[in-house]
Amino acid sequence: MAEHDRQQHIKQLAELIRGVDIAMFTTTGVDGRLYSRPLGTQEVEFDGDLWFATAADSPKVAEIALNPRVNVAYASQSKNTYVSVAGIARVVDDRAKVEELWSPPMKLFFPGGKDDPNLRLIHVSAESAEYWDGPGTLLGKALSFVLSAVTDEPGALSDNGVVSGSYR
Repeated sequence: MAEHDRQQHIKQLAELIRGVDIAMFTTTGVDGRLYSRPLGTQEVEFDGDLWFATAADSPKVAEIALNPRVNVAYASQSKNTYVSVAGIARVVDDRAKVEELWSPPMKLFFPGGKDDPNLRLIHVSAESAEYWDGPGTLLGKALSFVLSAVTDEPGALSDNGVVSGSYR
């Protein structure tokens, strides 16, 4: 993928996930099953990396150590936009990065603040992404489905794209 294309894809993905505060973060458990849980994405400009806060004693930490391949899914019902990012995760204990990413709502989960000894970061380096960007409302999409079924014309219901190749 050309560098220009890569930058365009990153810019497009950044726009799609902007304002979606909570992502579903999926890891492979030590038992081999997939586990998804909601995590707040730390607010930094998306450059191919995603950042999350976690507790050092969280099962996610052991799961990432066992298998660093993760998936992060974003859904914005109001924008009718859905994004799935696959990448490689690592757990980071970097106080300078914590300082950079810290926001007051994090204190709810880490009462010790920025210096909470249990606070760790998850860094996800995106490898690929898929997105669905549909009409402005779910009603519009549902209506398109109904119209398509009645007229037997597939219609342009949404934009779906796949972005692949390492971002780093």
